[in-house]
Parts: sequence; C-alpha cells; structure tokens
Amino acid sequence: MPLGTLDRTPPPFFKQGPSALSKLMVFSALALFLMVADTRFSIAVPVRVALGTALYPLQWLVLQPVRAAAGAGDYFTSLHQAQASENEALKKLATQSENALQVEQLRLENQRLRDLLTMRERTQAPSIGAQVLYDAADPYSRRIVIDRGLTHGIVAGSPVIDDNGVLGQVTRVYPLMSEVTLLIDRDHAIPVLNTRTGVRSVAFGHVGADGEGLELRYTLANADIQEGDLLTTTGVDGVFPPGLPVARINEVGQRAESSFNRISCTPLARVHGALHVLVLTPVGQNLPPSPLVKPPAGPPATAATPRSTAP
Repeated sequence: MPLGTLDRTPPPFFKQGPSALSKLMVFSALALFLMVADTRFSIAVPVRVALGTALYPLQWLVLQPVRAAAGAGDYFTSLHQAQASENEALKKLATQSENALQVEQLRLENQRLRDLLTMRERTQAPSIGAQVLYDAADPYSRRIVIDRGLTHGIVAGSPVIDDNGVLGQVTRVYPLMSEVTLLIDRDHAIPVLNTRTGVRSVAFGHVGADGEGLELRYTLANADIQEGDLLTTTGVDGVFPPGLPVARINEVGQRAESSFNRISCTPLARVHGALHVLVLTPVGQNLPPSPLVKPPAGPPATAATPRSTAP
C-alpha cells in the first residue's frame, strides 16, 4: 500500500482532544474571570487560607536549615562582638582605674596642701614652700633633699614642718637645693614641752629594735609622764617657733640599771612620706635686738684745734 494513501491522523488511543490554542484561550478566560471575581467578591480567600494552613508544616520544615545557618552565623558574630566589647571594656576599666588613682592622689595632695596652709597660718612666721625631691643617699642618717636653696632665701638651721608638725631642720644649703635632717636622725635633738604638765625636756632621734622615732632622755622615774602626752616646741632655742606639734608619747618604761625612764615618742610629721613642706625662718632672726646689748662703741671723737697765726 503506498504511503500516500495512509491516514495521517493519530489513532484513537493517542487522540489529544481540543487543540492547544483552544485550551489556552479557555484557561486564559477562566483565569481572568477568577481574578476579577476574587478582586470584586474575594472568592479565593478561603482557598488561600486552606492551602496556607496545609502547606505551613512543609514550609516550616524547609526553613529550618536556613534558620539554623543564620542562627549559627549570628552566634559567631555575636561571640566575636562580645569578645571585642569585653576587651574594650577592660581597656576602659584600666584607664579609669589609672585616672581614679591619679584623682585620689591629687585629692590627697590637695588636702595636704590645705593642711600645710593651715599650719602656716598657725605659725605666723615667714615661710617658704618646698617640695621633697628624694631621700639622702647616706644610709646612716635620716635626711631628705628639698628643691629650695640659697637663691630662694633658705639659711642653715631653718625649721622644716609639714601639715602635721615639725619634720626636721635644714643642715646643709646649696644654691638650688637644701638638705634637711629629720627628727628621727640619731644626731638630732629638739627642745619640747609637755602640753599636759608644762615640763620641758629634750627629744633625741632614736633608732632601735622597735623602729624609728624619738626618745626623751634623762627623765627621772618619778616624773609625771603618761602615754599619749603631746609634745610641742618650746621656742626657747631660738630656732623653732613655740607651740608646733612634735611627737606623742607612746611608751613609758623604767630602766633597771638607771634611775631614768625609757620614754619613746612617735613623730606626728610624716617622716617617711612627706611631699610638700614649709621652711620657716629661725625665730632668732625675727626677734628684735635685746636692749641689754649695747652697740659697739666707735673711736672717741676729738675736737679740731684751730691753728693760731702770728701777727
């Protein structure tokens, strides 16, 4: 049978129904109708709600890996930010601690300067403010070096006080600095007055097993001395103004081999931590001359004898 005589239509088994163009037109019209109907009458809302409810578990399950990956990224990012914030906070804390220490030191220094000014008003004597530079290098003496000297009007023998009381005495003077011997030096002595009893004595620097301080020597065993008595300057030595606090008695004991007491005193001044001091003018330089001392007499005056001329 020739090929031209064969029927080119598909057999009934593979028959596809309407053409594709017809289906396109029908479904397009149906879609347009549904959109218009949904816009005007919301007929597709229940369908969308039902489909959303049915598909929600599947959507949740599919989104879990994405959320896990995002959460892991946020975790590591947050951890890095937290570590960076902690390091920054530690740096700020260290800076604030340093600033707090400086503020505390400045506050303490300011308070000591105020107390020093109060002590200056109490003494009513000419004084020069000075700053302690360093301790003297001699290990067998107790001395400090201050930043005032001859060019500033410092003289040897001037009393030195801090905001608590007598600190020592100027023993060496240089052009730009001076050396101050502290009260606790073993070669230093200062006349003192017991403010409770009015008894005068002399306090010597003492370095013993119980530490550094002052000692009242040659005090009889029956003397009226008690622990806690305040010792001040007497003013009779012509160096220290009267009434400056010197020390406080902390121990009174008896010597077995002597008739004198063993009296230990604690200096009121900061002998190991003074930063600013006042150098006073010795009392002897401020006193008027004694009327009992007459000025030295000069050579007697002789009258001039006129010469006579011969006529």
